[in-house]
Amino acid sequence: MTPLPDNLAQNPQLSAWVAVDPDGVLTVRTGKVELGQGAVTALAAIAGAELDVPLAALRVVAGDTSVAPNEGVTAGSLSIEHGGAAIRVASAMVRTLFVEAAAARLGCSTDEVTLSDGRFVGPGGNDGPGYGDLAVDVDLDRDAGTLPFPVLRGGFAADDAPRLDLPAKLTGAAFVHDLTVPGLQHGRVLRPPAPGAVLLSVDQVELAALPGVTAVVVDGSFVGLVAPHEDDADRAAITAARLLHWSSPVLPDSDDENAWMETVPAVAEVSVVDDGEPSGLIAIRHTAAYSRPFIAHASIGPSAALAEWRNGHLTVWSHTQGVYLLRNQLARVFDLAPEAVAVRHAMGAGCYGHNGADDVALDAALLARGAGVPVLCRWSRADELRWSPFGSAMRIRLSAGLDDDGRIVEWRHDVWSPPHVARPGFGPGVNLLAAGHLAAPQAPSPPSAAAGPAGAGDRNAVPLYGVGRRQVVHHLLPQGPLRSSALRSLGAHGNVFAIESFLDELAERTGADPLSFRLAHCEDPRARAVLTAVADLAGWNANAAGGNGTGRGVGFARYKNMGAYCAVIADISVEETIRVNAVFAAVDCGAVVHRDGLINQVEGGIVQAISWTLKEQVRWTRDGVSLWSWDDYPILRFSECPPIHVTVVEPAGAPPLGAGECAAGPTAAALGNALAHALRLRVRHMPLTPERIRTAIETTPE
Repeated sequence: MTPLPDNLAQNPQLSAWVAVDPDGVLTVRTGKVELGQGAVTALAAIAGAELDVPLAALRVVAGDTSVAPNEGVTAGSLSIEHGGAAIRVASAMVRTLFVEAAAARLGCSTDEVTLSDGRFVGPGGNDGPGYGDLAVDVDLDRDAGTLPFPVLRGGFAADDAPRLDLPAKLTGAAFVHDLTVPGLQHGRVLRPPAPGAVLLSVDQVELAALPGVTAVVVDGSFVGLVAPHEDDADRAAITAARLLHWSSPVLPDSDDENAWMETVPAVAEVSVVDDGEPSGLIAIRHTAAYSRPFIAHASIGPSAALAEWRNGHLTVWSHTQGVYLLRNQLARVFDLAPEAVAVRHAMGAGCYGHNGADDVALDAALLARGAGVPVLCRWSRADELRWSPFGSAMRIRLSAGLDDDGRIVEWRHDVWSPPHVARPGFGPGVNLLAAGHLAAPQAPSPPSAAAGPAGAGDRNAVPLYGVGRRQVVHHLLPQGPLRSSALRSLGAHGNVFAIESFLDELAERTGADPLSFRLAHCEDPRARAVLTAVADLAGWNANAAGGNGTGRGVGFARYKNMGAYCAVIADISVEETIRVNAVFAAVDCGAVVHRDGLINQVEGGIVQAISWTLKEQVRWTRDGVSLWSWDDYPILRFSECPPIHVTVVEPAGAPPLGAGECAAGPTAAALGNALAHALRLRVRHMPLTPERIRTAIETTPE
């Protein structure tokens, strides 16, 4: 018997996925949410193909704990691979049940029923009943596990489908920041000056007397204000910040290569250890160390949430990636049954990881409870840059041995990092910022690593190449001076940057062309195909001299070693700054549901990775995080975005693979290798800024 897709097996009630009203409206429900990646449109296209109805005939509900299935987190490029598989089978089962009902209505066998555009036609060819006509005959409160596995129609494609999320966005009706309910007021939270600071004193009477303030909420070190208008709330928060007195914790010194990690005890977790001796005699030994700093989500729109209490029931509108996980965490904080909390997804700025969306949801709920009115809480730019969880800092050390023929025969990879996964609902604690500030604080979960092969800090640390005897170890640190959690690609950005930079260094030691060196160590035909495709797309020249200020570099990875394949070539020039002239990418994510969406995802990942790799770094002083505005945290500007050329490699018969995060590591590596090619100088520590180039020049022996 064919097993059900995991997400359907965990949510087997068909009515959780599809509902049919007598008026003919078909509602498709998904636990995955729209984060700007077009996933909900692709999921709807999959459902529409199996139900044989046009996309316009579907109503889609995404991420609502009141009605939608629990599909965990919209993350890891799994919306199509996991969510799409579940919605496809569920929709096919619904179609099968309706075909059976149509056959009974038409007095024929199911084999004689033809379905076209939502109409069921009998052997006479006359127009038959539609889904709405048959709704009274079909009970969808059925366990999918008790039904035969359906025949799948396939043929899904969303290439010509308009994005379902765009009309509301373009008319200003989509975003949580703009939502309103009767009696709504606006909230602001007054944060400590630094992580670990504790509120020493506050004059609540003085706070309550500030112009426009209707409520002051103080619970331990959590302090918030509520006002009827946003302007009043903003002005009051600025004034109120001077009226609070905090303790003064001291953070460790910030540095460019994460030296603070050396003082923190780590738990070593082995990802791979091969027994035996190297696969050949070692003629060359090479070792190098790489790092990346803490990185901010830097969402263009600050986090926001709306919360409303009614008769002991809490409803929250949030741009969280995990509606059920957030629901359960809120229920724990307020000592409620999970069913007494509803979380409904609303659009917010893109984050691609655990940013402030979940934290501000608890802020809004605390303020709404304290004020007794619905509250829309919005973070400031400084809140977003200073208090959202950061992408984890990393240190990576690589060592390899090569034989006389220039083949890698031994490989060692060590990576140190604080947690990459501290989302709400992961582990036994409460991973929400304000929960730790309450008078009765609720502690976050202890750091933990994610299970392989996907991993977290060790994501993509195992090379896809043939490298002989391997040893890969992740040294998991506790939370560092800054709170870290999931950010797009987790450890893959740092690990792929290190591995692919190291491969270029090994190629140089043997006098080989970097692309040829990779192909010589690569047996996976799909990996070879994307490397060859990107070389053809970019016009790769194995004999390009380099060293004259312009350069090209290549980077490759298969995301998580089980997702999409992606190869990237970057073309750069170096003067006072690094300018990216063009980026070329080849991607293989199996069967393509929405080609335009796929290309958008790869392009967006490339742009974000350029920004991370060349510009972004979270700095702090001993008194706190030194981020208050975009001046303190520059990101890639529109004027700096290069032309991006993407080719799609689509093997026949391959199942869909997620693509959203596949470009981060290869892009970072391509940039690092292009810089080395341009200057004949290796910069191993991100971001690759002019300052770090100067440091590398000054410290490189003649």
